Amino acid sequence: MFKTIGKYVPPAPGVKSPALWGTEAHLGAMFGPQAAVDAKRRHFNFRYRSREHFLEIFRTYYGPVLKAFGALDPVKQQLLAVDLFRLMDQFNVAKDGTLVIPSEYLEAVITRRG
Repeated sequence: MFKTIGKYVPPAPGVKSPALWGTEAHLGAMFGPQAAVDAKRRHFNFRYRSREHFLEIFRTYYGPVLKAFGALDPVKQQLLAVDLFRLMDQFNVAKDGTLVIPSEYLEAVITRRG
């Protein structure tokens, strides 16, 4: 999703991808040797009434999507919506008109050593 949004609204200079938070290597580098990183891969199914419902929720409550749409004129907002719908369609496993998108995430607990 971040790649799709990035085609319309590039990230601010110097800002690293939030997707890096999903990698043990990045967490280890951020917290350094003074921290222990315990990470487990988990799975979550995003479930929404429809792709339009997903977009409505994300445009209203999810910062990166809210900000992207807020930065675009109406024509580009529509183009971004179409691209996001295509992305959702690519990963949707539901066959009944709803939206179910399986996703993997990294559950991490960082503990200070010493």
